[in-house]
Amino acid sequence: MKRKGIKLATKIIITGVGGFIGYHVASCLLQKGYTVIGVDNLNNYYDVKLKQDRLQQLKHVNFTFYKISLEDNETLVKYLKNDEFSGSVVIHLAAQAGVKYSLINPGAYVQSNLVGFANILELSRLISIKHLLYASSSSVYGANQKVPFYEKDQVNHPLTLYAATKRSNELMAHAYSINGLPTTGMRFFNVYGPWGRPDMALFLFTKAILERKPIYINNNGNMFRDFTYIEDVVESIVRLIDQVPIRKPIAGSLINPNQSYAPFQLFNIGNQKPINLMKFISLIEEKLGMKAIKRYLPNQETEVFQTFADVQELQDTIQFSPNTSIEKGIEKFLDWYFVYYQPSEHRMIQ
Repeated sequence: MKRKGIKLATKIIITGVGGFIGYHVASCLLQKGYTVIGVDNLNNYYDVKLKQDRLQQLKHVNFTFYKISLEDNETLVKYLKNDEFSGSVVIHLAAQAGVKYSLINPGAYVQSNLVGFANILELSRLISIKHLLYASSSSVYGANQKVPFYEKDQVNHPLTLYAATKRSNELMAHAYSINGLPTTGMRFFNVYGPWGRPDMALFLFTKAILERKPIYINNNGNMFRDFTYIEDVVESIVRLIDQVPIRKPIAGSLINPNQSYAPFQLFNIGNQKPINLMKFISLIEEKLGMKAIKRYLPNQETEVFQTFADVQELQDTIQFSPNTSIEKGIEKFLDWYFVYYQPSEHRMIQ
């Protein structure tokens, strides 16, 4: 259903601001004249220098940074339970990242993704936040076989603890929405682009190919991913800021996960064009002018065969859907990679 956005306050709190998506969202909002309050604990799950360099790019008179772990509720409340933040918007992007890492360090996900999110929900209630937008994930679709994935699909079979925490976040948000907190969950599909995370496929493959090291390919490459370029994700988030969910009557029984009489909504944010993993690798090889050393692995129980977003709900709400081609997105990532890392003895093919 189309509806007019409600223009909100110009102060926006972004958690995970030193992260990949958080950095890009903050940069965009600062350019648009918003005041941004950034929160991040700069943990060492991956290269802290990359996070610090992102923050260096955000230096601005309207940017304030707090180094806080969200599970440290006392410190969080100390700095952000403040009248000046009342009526602001929160964009919650902080989380313990990485699907596979949840298999070896589950406690990190419980603390960051569950305890940390619970603290953000309660803080949002205490300071009367006008709209809480938070990162969910395509991983919530888990063992679903039907594609494309639609927000009304059941999501009861997560394949990893990471996915389970993201679905839990959606349920926790709904509980707070029942009591009046407007919340919007954003299910991101394989986000990539400049300043991306070193543990993601494009970054891993690029680095290994340039260093002439093997890349490891699950399920013998027989899988598809809906890769979504970062600028499209940012555009979607920024447009959603003013699309505040409202209470609404629901006819019949509540059988769809994205429906509620509470001010609550969920959106897929994906490119809706799944690409075969081997094609993805060949595009990287083509741009680099180098062949990857490939090592094939069997199917992993925690890996889904395909991710594929239905984004009609997003399109109807914000009149935009991600559309950057994978070829253009990879090229933009590699342009950044060569400037930032300056790999020796190689230049990308134009």
